[in-house]
Amino acid sequence: MDINYLIANLENKGIKDKKVLEAIKNISRDKFVLDEFKNMAYEDQALPIVSSQSISQPFTAAFMLQNLNLKENDKVLEIGSGSGWNSALILFITKSKVFTIEFNKEVAEFARKNLEKARIKNVKIIVGDGNKGYEKEKPYDKIIVTAACSKIPFDLLSQLKNNGILLAPVGTLFEQDLIKIIKKDSEIKKESLGKFVFVPMKGKYGF
Repeated sequence: MDINYLIANLENKGIKDKKVLEAIKNISRDKFVLDEFKNMAYEDQALPIVSSQSISQPFTAAFMLQNLNLKENDKVLEIGSGSGWNSALILFITKSKVFTIEFNKEVAEFARKNLEKARIKNVKIIVGDGNKGYEKEKPYDKIIVTAACSKIPFDLLSQLKNNGILLAPVGTLFEQDLIKIIKKDSEIKKESLGKFVFVPMKGKYGF
């Protein structure tokens, strides 16, 4: 299976954002998977990485990025670095700096090496508690949480710009609703985008 087949598959599943499709076409997923899974890099499925974590299914990554409505120069905070692939996709679209927080040091190092191997700069990986966000660089245009939350991570909303978007999977350990929140002045608009299954988050908003 090659990248063109994957792109066609994503389009058939409803991914229409040309910027997202272009990013997936240009950021080689095979640079972000373990060697033993390189032959499966362009299949539309999640794959194991280090420390019992996974690289997201391409459709899930594309669906989230499409719903983030990313624009050039957006400042983005990602909670959960994973393989680094998602950060690289975001950077390709925004052409700005991406901040990504990872609780697990081994996973953070895996992401760092992958980004280095792919010659991708301007992604800052922070080892720390994603529940707290990253105050130092707030406010953000977009915040994306790539791990399952037990409740909506409201603490992150204080780091989001007005009219900004936060995406987070919220639910149980076994299934989550992907929640999209748009911050409008002192109000928030909340929308459920469908059911997904993510690896669990740790800490205050996790399991």
